[in-house]
Amino acid sequence: MRTLPSQLPFPQAQLLLHELNHRIGNEFCCAISAVSLAAARSNNKEVKAALTDAAELLHHYADVHSALQMLEHGIRTDAAAYLRNLCLSIRRSKLNQVKIDLVLAARRLWLPPDRCWLLGMIVYELITNAARHAFARRDGRIRVELSRTGELVECRVLDNGSSSVSRPGRGLKIVNELTKALDGRFDQRFTNGGSTSSVVFPSSVGPHRKQKNPARNVAGVRRYELGPRSRSVFAISQTM
Repeated sequence: MRTLPSQLPFPQAQLLLHELNHRIGNEFCCAISAVSLAAARSNNKEVKAALTDAAELLHHYADVHSALQMLEHGIRTDAAAYLRNLCLSIRRSKLNQVKIDLVLAARRLWLPPDRCWLLGMIVYELITNAARHAFARRDGRIRVELSRTGELVECRVLDNGSSSVSRPGRGLKIVNELTKALDGRFDQRFTNGGSTSSVVFPSSVGPHRKQKNPARNVAGVRRYELGPRSRSVFAISQTM
């Protein structure tokens, strides 16, 4: 009987994921090289520009893939810095061309690598879902907030899109399964002003004290522009 990846012990499953990520990274490199070579060989300025843009977009998608790779086991990670890197990659690959702003408000928050990785995949799914379905081809804003109260971490993804646009179920099923892996809970609410998705989970594995309403305080953060051409702002607190 063939063993499924989900049935593998953790070390073997981790090794398999690293191998798959390595292969996908190599495929991105090959695709980028092929497109870049075609651009260099073209004598048509419009074709050259289009191929160059395509290569740059592939680079950005490769950056997203790299940001979503499983982190080194045993090394605690600053979730704020991790999400900043991920959100930058998502903005460049998915949001700039559709004029959707992405804002991150977060305090420095150290998490075990596996929990930080699961959180990153949840945030990716929620941002992608909002960008694809909430704005109906118009400008908008997505805001990601990360905070901690006691032993509980809360991450919220908010958008100012249309609540009347139906959301497909696949992405949210993935979010629900990832939240279960964090021993957390997921909630999504829609209003006339947009939607709010919230994930609350313990900062570490093991018994934890339950709190019904974790604080959502993101005051005291500092704001940094991403560059002169950027329409997005990321806020990262420099204090614990």
